[in-house]
Amino acid sequence: MNMKMKDMGIFNELSELISLRMKSVFALAHDGKWVEHKAHIDYDLWFIQSGIVTLRIDGIEHQARAGDVVFFYPGIPYMASTTGQGCRFIYVHFDFEIGNQQRILSDFPLSGIIPEQLIREETILFVKAFMQSNQLDSMPGNRLYLKACLMAVIAKIIELYGQDRYTGTFLNGRRPRTAERNLDVLQPVFSYIHSHLHKSIKMSELAQLVGISEKYFITYFKKTLGITPGQYIYQIKMNRARDYLNLKKYTIQEIASLLGYPDPFTFSKAFKKYYNVPPSKFD
Repeated sequence: MNMKMKDMGIFNELSELISLRMKSVFALAHDGKWVEHKAHIDYDLWFIQSGIVTLRIDGIEHQARAGDVVFFYPGIPYMASTTGQGCRFIYVHFDFEIGNQQRILSDFPLSGIIPEQLIREETILFVKAFMQSNQLDSMPGNRLYLKACLMAVIAKIIELYGQDRYTGTFLNGRRPRTAERNLDVLQPVFSYIHSHLHKSIKMSELAQLVGISEKYFITYFKKTLGITPGQYIYQIKMNRARDYLNLKKYTIQEIASLLGYPDPFTFSKAFKKYYNVPPSKFD
């Protein structure tokens, strides 16, 4: 497994801690004379419906066509324009975070134009959900479905990047920020945790893996992922506990041992705190 796939695994392991907030979502139509100079303060997705949108970023010109999705990171200055019959697109401003790390997506080079053929299914679902939510007689639940469809679009972009099928073009080959390198630095820590879940893991052991003090390591980890190392270990153990129980292959005592708990009671208490049900009744 390459480093990129390992980095993307963070989103799977910490999916329960991901929060998505749609700030606004609207449909826009522009004539052939439209020109816009801007930099968004939030994450921004444009779903191109018709026409051609030309974007100039860092002196490089990009073109998005009907069916394409444009992904802007906060703070990226751009000039957008269209010609001919103009263009139409749906845009959505949103926040996406893990724990207290509000800009986790910005740690990966995802900002750019995702071609229609790579994201067609997810785009169609989102556009349909948007049209339904805009109907005057639409039910309140449609907004929740729209949010779910947006999450599916973002998840697909992450998946495409992890599979080396898409890399953002708006960063012009530059790594977006230092936090992606922080994730690279923490890879030995992630690997160690995953291979030592059967034992009690000390912070000093993890700090030693990256050659920094225990106190700074905890700060460094939380700044990178938005959660503490202890919270990360707890989350991974609960993920594995769920998987083991679903296999219906291990006893509660065996699962407790596999996850480094001293006895079934301690494991059951931790499990119930997380899932609000004891492992004996989890189904």
